[in-house]
Amino acid sequence: MTGKDNKPQEAVAPHKIHFFTRLRNYFLTGLVITGPIGITLWLTWTFIHWVDGWVTPLVPRAYNPETYLPFSIPGFGLIVAILLLTIVGFIAANFAGRSLISFGESLVGRMPLVRNLYSGLKQIFETVLDERGSTFTKAALLEYPRRGLWAIVFISTETKGEVAHHLAKKADMVSVFLPTTPNPTSGFLLFVPKDDVIELSMGVEDAAKLVISAGLVNPSYPEMLEEYMDDEGKAKTTSDDQIKRLQKENEDA
Repeated sequence: MTGKDNKPQEAVAPHKIHFFTRLRNYFLTGLVITGPIGITLWLTWTFIHWVDGWVTPLVPRAYNPETYLPFSIPGFGLIVAILLLTIVGFIAANFAGRSLISFGESLVGRMPLVRNLYSGLKQIFETVLDERGSTFTKAALLEYPRRGLWAIVFISTETKGEVAHHLAKKADMVSVFLPTTPNPTSGFLLFVPKDDVIELSMGVEDAAKLVISAGLVNPSYPEMLEEYMDDEGKAKTTSDDQIKRLQKENEDA
């Protein structure tokens, strides 16, 4: 072997390693900032084009501005759809509209398969869009699927109807929705004793982020509230309004 073969390799300069590390951090920072913005814009743009593709062909050419312009107008179909839905809601709010809807529902009620589908979809839409409802207003912890394992659940309401009648002798029951990760739109409806549920101070939106991210996005718990909370996360001597105010002050700080 010659002396050239035994020549040691030159070490990489520390400043070069530091430069590439900073470059990687800059790239990851840019990805974190632009990624959510880009995906949000893409989903919004895709939704607008999807609605336009359904509604715009139904608009008469005389009322379609794209007939007179050399370019298309993104969102025109979405605006038309919003106006049509508003008009339908206005018509349905008066006596004649309610009578017409009742007559249509009576016809649908005579169709064996269609009536089940319609009644189920109608109940879902009324529940989700009802501003007066208290659906999913609280996030909580539930020991599931076995002792020692805990899962995020959303409290729906107190158990009612036939289920509550059969479980009346068990305990005070609540209906909770147990979402799956990373898709919170699927999950399980559970009827559990109220004492087995630990309510959280975080909002439903923060809890949903925790579920979607598989625990990677964890909302910070305000340390300034610890003196007002007991071991179960409930207020000692402070009202819920005061706790929310303290949380807001902590976020602003």
